Amino acid sequence: METVYIVEDDINIREIERYALKNSGFEVEEFENGADFFKRLENHTPSLVILDIMLPDEDGMSILGKIRSDKKTAKIPVIMVTAKATELDKVKGLDSGADDYITKPFGVMELISRVKALLRRTNEVTVETQIKYGDILIDNDKHALTVCGNPCELTYKEYELLKYLIKNKGIVVSRDKLLCKVWGFEYEGETRTVDAHVKTLRQKLGGAGSCIKTIRNVGYMVE
Repeated sequence: METVYIVEDDINIREIERYALKNSGFEVEEFENGADFFKRLENHTPSLVILDIMLPDEDGMSILGKIRSDKKTAKIPVIMVTAKATELDKVKGLDSGADDYITKPFGVMELISRVKALLRRTNEVTVETQIKYGDILIDNDKHALTVCGNPCELTYKEYELLKYLIKNKGIVVSRDKLLCKVWGFEYEGETRTVDAHVKTLRQKLGGAGSCIKTIRNVGYMVE
C-alpha cells in the first residue's frame, strides 16, 4: 500500500486530507512541522508528500529544497499546498522542484485526483542512469548536467525540461504537453512559462542550446 506524508500545521486541513486519502486506500502519516517530518524521513521514504508552504518552524520551500538536494529523497513526488495563488508563487514552487501545486481551499476529489495522477506518472517513469545527446550529458544519479565536459547549473525544471525534450528527440512537443509532463498539471493560459524556461535553458547551454528548435505556433523539438 502506498504511503502519503502530510506536512501541514492546520489540524483541520490535515484531518480533511487524511480522511480523503485513507478512504482512497492510502496509508497516511501526519506532521505539523519540518523537524518531525525529517526525523521520520530518516527511517522511511513515502510514496508521495503533500507539503504546505506556511509552516511554524521552517517554510515549505526550504523543506522542498532539502528533499531535492538529498540523493535519497530527491525523487519523492511532492505536491505543494498553500493559500498563495499567484502565478509567481506557482512558478517559484515548481522551479524549486514541486511536482504539482494546489491552492486552498480545494475539494477532496481534486486532491485525490492529483495524488493518483502524480503517482501514476511517477510509476510510469523508467529512469536511465545517463542520457547523452551531442555535447550534452545528463547524469540522473547525480542529477547533474555537463556540456562539452563542463558542469552546467540548471534549475530543477530546466533540468527536467531538457531531459524530456532530449528523450523525445525528433518529436515536436507542444507547450501544453510540456506543461503537463514537466510541470505536472494543467497550467492553462500560462504557456509563456515554457518559453521563458527554454530561453534561459538555451543561454545556459551555450552553443549546444541550438539543438532546441522552436516550432512556430506549436512548441519545441530537439533535432
